[in-house]
Amino acid sequence: MSALTNMIKVETKLFLRDRATVLFGVLFPTALLLGLGSIPDLRTPSADLGGLRPIDVWAPTALVFGIVMIAVQHVPTVIATYRERGILRRLSTTPVHPRNVLIAQMIVAFSSVLVSAALMIFAAWAVLGIAPPEQPLKFAVAFVIGYAAVLGISMITAAVVRSSSAATSIGTLLFVVLMFFGGAFLPRAIMPEVLQTIGDFVPPGLQALISSWSPAAGEITGAGMSFWVQLSVMAGIAVITAAVAAKLFRWE
Repeated sequence: MSALTNMIKVETKLFLRDRATVLFGVLFPTALLLGLGSIPDLRTPSADLGGLRPIDVWAPTALVFGIVMIAVQHVPTVIATYRERGILRRLSTTPVHPRNVLIAQMIVAFSSVLVSAALMIFAAWAVLGIAPPEQPLKFAVAFVIGYAAVLGISMITAAVVRSSSAATSIGTLLFVVLMFFGGAFLPRAIMPEVLQTIGDFVPPGLQALISSWSPAAGEITGAGMSFWVQLSVMAGIAVITAAVAAKLFRWE
C-alpha cells in the first residue's frame, strides 16, 4: 500500500472524528433543506415563481453551505494545525513527504463534499419531491469547478497562517463573506442588482448551480452571466488562487 493511500486512510479517520465538521459540513445542508421544507408555505407552488415552489428554487443553495464550510474552515485549520505542531516539517525527513498530507487532505475534503451533496440531493427527492438536477453533467462540472474555486481561496489561508486559531478566525470571516455575497444568505431573486452582479464573481458560482439544477429556477434567480461564462470565471479563480497558494506555501 502506497504512502499516499495510507495517508488518505489516516486523514479519513481523523475527519470522521471531527464531529463538528461532519455535523455542519456533511449533514447540515440536508438538515437545513429538510427543516425549511417542513414549512408549508415553502412547499406551495407560487405564481411569482412560474409555478415552482420556493423550496424548489432554493434547494441548490443548501449545497453551498457544505462546500464553503469544509473548504474554508476545515481544510485550512487542519493544515495550519499540522504546521503549528511541526508535523509538516517532521514528515519531510520521512518517506511520507508532507505533500502527501496536503493531497490526502484535499481528497478527503472533496469526498466529504460529494457525500454531503449526494445525501442532500437524495433527501430532497425522497422527502420533498424536489427533482434531481435536470442537467446532471453541467451540474457536476459547475459543482467541481465551484468547489475548486473556493478551495483555492482557502488554500491561500492554509499556505501562510501559523496557527489553527488564526486559520479558524480567517475561515469564519471567509465563510460569511462568500455566503453573503455569493447569494446563499439572501435569495438571489430579492437581492439588489448590484449584489447579484457581485455574486456572479463569487465562488462557488451559485447561479451556475441553480441554472444547471433547474433551468426554470435559474431564470427566476436572475439572468446574470451565462452558465459557461460564470464557469470560466470560477475556473480562472481556481487556477489563480492555486498558483498563489503554491507560491506562498510554507512547510514550517
